[in-house]
Amino acid sequence: MFFLGIGLGLALLVVGVPIFLGFALGAGTICTYHLNVSWFALSQVMFESTTKYILLAIPLYILAANLMVQGGLAQRLADVFLGFVGHWRGGLAIALILTEGFFSAISGSILASIVTIGGIFIPLMLARGYDRAFVAALVASVAGIDALIPPSNAAIIYCAITGASVSDAFAAGLLPGVFQMFVLMAVCRVVCRDMAPEKRYTWQERWSMTCRGGTALLMPVVILGGIYSGTFTPTEAAAVACIYAAVVSGFIHRELDWSKIWKALTSTALTTSVIFAIIAASSFLSVILAYTRIPQQITEWCLHMGVSPLTLLLAVAVASLILGTFLEAVPNMYITIPLIFPVALALKLDLMQLYVAAGVFIGIGLLTPPVCVGVYTAAAVAQESPQRVLRKLYPTFVLVLVGCGLLYILVPAFSNWLPAVLAR
Repeated sequence: MFFLGIGLGLALLVVGVPIFLGFALGAGTICTYHLNVSWFALSQVMFESTTKYILLAIPLYILAANLMVQGGLAQRLADVFLGFVGHWRGGLAIALILTEGFFSAISGSILASIVTIGGIFIPLMLARGYDRAFVAALVASVAGIDALIPPSNAAIIYCAITGASVSDAFAAGLLPGVFQMFVLMAVCRVVCRDMAPEKRYTWQERWSMTCRGGTALLMPVVILGGIYSGTFTPTEAAAVACIYAAVVSGFIHRELDWSKIWKALTSTALTTSVIFAIIAASSFLSVILAYTRIPQQITEWCLHMGVSPLTLLLAVAVASLILGTFLEAVPNMYITIPLIFPVALALKLDLMQLYVAAGVFIGIGLLTPPVCVGVYTAAAVAQESPQRVLRKLYPTFVLVLVGCGLLYILVPAFSNWLPAVLAR
């Protein structure tokens, strides 16, 4: 029955059944018929997994991003960066990276960043002669930063699994995320050196653009400043972000009406339902791991074999990358982290470095076929074939991202320096 349950789950995923159903039916079969766990007990586990206070931040950050999009703040943000770097060679590509990275400090959702920022920049870049597949590949590559730059849904889920501090996880991802942005900007300066630059704006025009987009630029300051000043918790910060986006868009810029609010709420409900359905179904895996003691056995084996923290981090990177070829970011994390977390504790590995390593390679997994959700989403926004987008991704962008991930593994200061500074 154990192998039948695994086979059932994999078969359902292969034929295109939604991931949460594959998890629920496959793992549920194992729990019910192999481990003799009642469905009543499983339903309690599902309920408890989705009612953690920390998870409340996920729909709130998604709603804040949707309100920002509907209220025109995302476009204002793009205009600010276009005004300052658009006149560079490859300036449009660099402005896209800056805008998408900055939007990540608001949305916390990888796919939301692809759809929103891609929808703004792709038509503009195509009109300036950029290759359609290249632009889609760039949008998908930058979106992985969303797993690192706070506030990140990946950080919230990681902390829900491990019990780590959300504030520390947010701080741990900031430096790697910003570094990755600058590396991609350097790549675009080289790759797009032959592209014609945009007009050079005067400083007066730039100041005007900054004033129009200042409310969007202040939003991450309000969120992160409030968290690290101790004014409110990460979950409370998400609620403040929603209020901020609604008030600014509705009363200051007057671009948010009731119909747009309804669109934002509908989009948030759809995205949140998918995430929480996966979380609920993944709770069956926690039951299997608890009954079979697989994490404890893996820990004992690793200690017996003398596995080092560096080896463990490399194993996490490889596992996240391989699972990324089949699964999205949320189920990927729910499979890898519960198995690795006890080993990390036994080896006294820094939990923030583990989060950054997992986050980077889970983001890269969204670019890895056959599932490659990030690629398919970017290709759909650009109206380009996924095959051409993949050809633009490999090898340049993927090698650069993998190189960044290995650097974070080899240099722990990327992950633990800022949390240590803020803890003083």
